[in-house]
Amino acid sequence: MKGEVLVDGVAFPECPRWRDGCLWFSDQHSGQVFCLDAAGGLVHRIDVPGRAAGLGWLPDGRLLVASMEQRRLYVMDAAQQLQVYADLASVHHGQSNDMVVDASGNAYVGNIGFDFNGGEEPRETNVAMVRPDGAVSVAARDMLTPNGSVITPDGATLIVAESLANRLTSFSIGSDGALAQRSVWAQLGDHVPDGICLDAQGCIWLASPYAGQVLRVQQGGAVLQRLDFGEAQPYACMLGGDDGCTLYVCLAPHHDPAVTLSQRAGSVQAVRVDVAHAGLP
Repeated sequence: MKGEVLVDGVAFPECPRWRDGCLWFSDQHSGQVFCLDAAGGLVHRIDVPGRAAGLGWLPDGRLLVASMEQRRLYVMDAAQQLQVYADLASVHHGQSNDMVVDASGNAYVGNIGFDFNGGEEPRETNVAMVRPDGAVSVAARDMLTPNGSVITPDGATLIVAESLANRLTSFSIGSDGALAQRSVWAQLGDHVPDGICLDAQGCIWLASPYAGQVLRVQQGGAVLQRLDFGEAQPYACMLGGDDGCTLYVCLAPHHDPAVTLSQRAGSVQAVRVDVAHAGLP
């Protein structure tokens, strides 16, 4: 299938978030953050050193963005400039990646954990937690490529895509932000989950790039819906739009920056679905 193409000509769109009537995303390999407004206009918001990754907002409305190569979190100040918010290098052994920020301002940041493009063997890594004062700690250990993540509307559960473990993993979130009660939310067979989002029925849409599909799954792993994008590879998805029923899908023909930056064939497409988002952080 092919959805409505809203954005094209970018390198590697990733980490989409719906915020205040706009779709935000990182063009990861070019190190840029964009915002697609309600009128369909694409606005370049900021350049991020070391390649842009996960996006989130603090309770006061300031934007957080992860730098993959620098293994840092940056915050965008009132002058629309980036300031270092937290250094993740002491806990992230590979490139920092996607993240989610809770209502209290705790940021949960995954990382690849090994040199993926360089051919290094996969190894387990962790999810970092960055508190509102910038303090960094390890929230969850022994994770295999923790990637896209969501927090349930009640703030009680974090669900993380462990890409190379082919599963979604859940944790309870304590009052202090600490993670506990780890369990497998869904085992996904051969699917490699990347970016994910949560709908109002408690199901998760996940991008499965190597299958060329976006799947809607329920807890336990049953696949309820399957969108097939053929040769295009979907790397992330996000529910949004005026009624929450537009599924935005970030696609690219490859994951190698040398290819994506030369081709500029990445796109963001929109597909209408029946169930709205669960409520967005």
